[in-house]
Amino acid sequence: MTVVICAYTSKRWGMLLDVIESVRHQTMAPDEVLVVIDHNKDLYERLVEIVDDVTIVESTGLPGLSGARNTGVGLAESDIVAFLDDDAEAAPDWLERLVALYDDPDVLAVGGKVVPLWESGRPGYFAEELDWIVGCSHRGLPRVASEVRNVIGANMSFRLEVLHQVGGFNQSLGRKGTLPLGCEETEICIRSTMGAPGSRIVYEPAALVRHHVPAERGSLRYMLSRSWSEGISKAQVSQIVGQKRALGPERRYVRSTLPRAVFSGIRDWSRGANPYGLGRAASVLAVLAFTSAGYLRGRQMAHVSTTQPDGLVLKGAPWREVQ
Repeated sequence: MTVVICAYTSKRWGMLLDVIESVRHQTMAPDEVLVVIDHNKDLYERLVEIVDDVTIVESTGLPGLSGARNTGVGLAESDIVAFLDDDAEAAPDWLERLVALYDDPDVLAVGGKVVPLWESGRPGYFAEELDWIVGCSHRGLPRVASEVRNVIGANMSFRLEVLHQVGGFNQSLGRKGTLPLGCEETEICIRSTMGAPGSRIVYEPAALVRHHVPAERGSLRYMLSRSWSEGISKAQVSQIVGQKRALGPERRYVRSTLPRAVFSGIRDWSRGANPYGLGRAASVLAVLAFTSAGYLRGRQMAHVSTTQPDGLVLKGAPWREVQ
């Protein structure tokens, strides 16, 4: 097993060291640990000076998380590659839980549960059904090991041969610095299974990591910005793999999980059980509206880009970068 940790900012220095430490204390020791620094020379040089038991490299891909991950994939020598974010600490049995699922040759990828560690506590209006906004497992996901469409980026693993076969992560997708795009994990999981009938992507909630969530990511501003960007990202993926493949789980989420969250919030508020219940219900509806609007905007951008010689590029999209 190869573990790839991608980092891009010195602001997470302490967290990055904690992530590396969590990998050192796994019940199943990895064959190798690669820390990929995404175009930050100062961070690379600083880390090389004090860490000597892992391999530290600079990203050779385009700036962004996908390029950094592909750099790790290109250097990996183990049959299975696991990915951790630089602010997500792994539980001691994380690798052991992931690897166990690969006994089934039809399993192409395994991801685990991502639990938020709120810097200032969970805001009362932030429903657990919306935890995907901060890169974590949301309420409504399976509670036992189950087949899913895609894994979560902060806690995922793939067979190396699969990553090579599909050409790695799509560098036109995914987070660029602090710009809250995403869905590169969704897209690569869909591509992985398209040409492999009977293959499976598995979510194993027992394989746990804890993801640090800074206070500003609990703000309404971030929630709506991230939702807008998610809509844009989903439109990109739909353009690549088709709408049906890209949006199946999202339709079920909107039809089932979100209505329960809204009704639960209103019920808690009306009964006096939770004064934030009404705000929780309102935030769910706002996130749904902004995600839908972002998706429509993304589809419009994709249409223009295929009908005009110069097209439109994402840097012209009307969202604001959020720290």
